[in-house]
Amino acid sequence: MITPAFLKPGDKVGIIATARKVSPEEVEPAIKTIQSWGLEVIEGAGLYLAENQFAGNDDQRAADLQMMLDDPEIKAIICARGGYGTVRIIDQLDFTAFQKHPKWIVGFSDITVLHSHINKHFGIETLHAAMPLNFPCDGSPSSSVEALRNVLFGEVADYNVVTGNLSRTGHARGEVVGGNLSILYSLSGTDSDIETRGKILFIEDLDEYLYHIDRMMMNLKRSGKLDELAGLVIGGMSQMRDNAVPYGKSAEEIIADAVKNYKYPVLFGFPAGHINDNMPLILGREAVLDVAKDSSGLIFTESQKTNQKGKVGNLVKPVLFITAFFALIWLLYFLLLGNQI
Repeated sequence: MITPAFLKPGDKVGIIATARKVSPEEVEPAIKTIQSWGLEVIEGAGLYLAENQFAGNDDQRAADLQMMLDDPEIKAIICARGGYGTVRIIDQLDFTAFQKHPKWIVGFSDITVLHSHINKHFGIETLHAAMPLNFPCDGSPSSSVEALRNVLFGEVADYNVVTGNLSRTGHARGEVVGGNLSILYSLSGTDSDIETRGKILFIEDLDEYLYHIDRMMMNLKRSGKLDELAGLVIGGMSQMRDNAVPYGKSAEEIIADAVKNYKYPVLFGFPAGHINDNMPLILGREAVLDVAKDSSGLIFTESQKTNQKGKVGNLVKPVLFITAFFALIWLLYFLLLGNQI
């Protein structure tokens, strides 16, 4: 996997809306906070457009994201909010320039579409993390916002959390993938479908009927996506709904039942998703998962391969220059030797 270059003061970051519409009042607190990090904020041309539920029509939202993907000066793209709509534009996008100049894609919920698609096709890490809509309105400190800043500026994400009920102890190591369960379910069978073999799968969800949680877990199970996981991490399962006739199980119990016959570790209650303390997850990055009786850890490894403007990329030109220099010396040596003979 490729790690985009970490941010530094003076860098430009873009804010766009790929799904539901937002207002300037909802985004302004985040802009001020990001500017306080020493970053320059570039607002998408259509950031505040509105067409029914959406932030402008599909073409407008796609054009905004495309511009940010293509601009090498933009070092991170932060999606303003989720909702629904990213899947309507994913097939319009050209990721050619993005592959040449990788940058952080930040967001969660509906942004799972981008995470899954980029992970599958381009092998570039992305950030499942808080979005501008979730920043405190008064600019007050927030653990999830501060954690986002730390990861964007290069700190390794390292979490030690209380082990939630129904967890299964164990140790695992693997690439972290996933996001919103409903979005993952909707991507099944598409070109953006998630790949889970040997990986640590993260799932979370909001405002779903309990029977639908079961339906989605059965989809993951029957499609083989739960069979060869390294581990499973469950974040917030928030504001679940039930029918007049109760389903009879909580969302956590439904998930535990779906994976009861597997042996890999399962961690419930991880602080990520549609919750206040939405800690950033580096999707595409390898991590170590240790689930114990009382406390558990999810520790991301150091990046092994950064983009062309990162540590590894900075070595390419000097290495090529040195190689070419010595090749020239050898060529001259053999030419001179030939003349002497």
